[in-house]
Amino acid sequence: MTQPPSTRNSKLETRNSVPETRNYFNYFTEIEDTFVRRRGKHLLLSSMDWALIESWKEMGVPLHIALRGIEQAFDSYEAKPRKRSVKTLLYCQEEVEAQYAEWLETRVGASEPTADVNSDGAIATTAGDAAPSSPFARPAILRHLNRVRAELKTVADTLNEKTAAGLREALTRAAGLLEELENDFAGPAGESAQKLEVSLTGIERMLNEALRSSMGPESLTAHEREVKTQLRPYKSHMEPAAYALTFENLLLKRLRDQFGVPRLSLFYL
Repeated sequence: MTQPPSTRNSKLETRNSVPETRNYFNYFTEIEDTFVRRRGKHLLLSSMDWALIESWKEMGVPLHIALRGIEQAFDSYEAKPRKRSVKTLLYCQEEVEAQYAEWLETRVGASEPTADVNSDGAIATTAGDAAPSSPFARPAILRHLNRVRAELKTVADTLNEKTAAGLREALTRAAGLLEELENDFAGPAGESAQKLEVSLTGIERMLNEALRSSMGPESLTAHEREVKTQLRPYKSHMEPAAYALTFENLLLKRLRDQFGVPRLSLFYL
């Protein structure tokens, strides 16, 4: 993982708070990881890309908003592929900043937060019973976010630091991102459930990749063979695209079940 050029200047050297420094690095590395993962090929970010991330941080763009903008930009690209591939983070700039502008608008005139933490650690809120653009009640969504975040932490704590370091790191990162989403959603101007779902989908993509990477080649091949056997009676009746999607979903379900990783989507609320 590359280091932002700004880590070599005096600006960062003046940071004497460990948590603040950690958050500073986290902002850069999470954005880099999401961009590289969605692009599909490892590509070191340029100095201009790092400057763009620096500008987002100085503007006050929350990390989860920046990640959502990148996810949305790539979703749009994949829905209508271009001849030219995405080579720079600048491709995502317009979407990230549009998402940030919308996020700011929801906070204009918002009242003070009314969310509290119950004795069991779950967030309770009186900001309204229904979440915007959602069939689910806001308290139910907050309980879901709190529950899956706790489950991710529990799974991470049970993993061996040597044999599953990558997956453990991914679970810890996912839990941190979920906490930011949870706190934001609990506010008086909590975002729509639709936008929350986009963010959750991005985190699940990251976890899916980590689950695959955590498996040894032989173990992964064995899982793939079992899924193929399970789908064999249905394959001839399925379109190739539908079969590929079903195969991938069943494979990932097996991997999640093996490690006890919960689904984050609101569809599993």
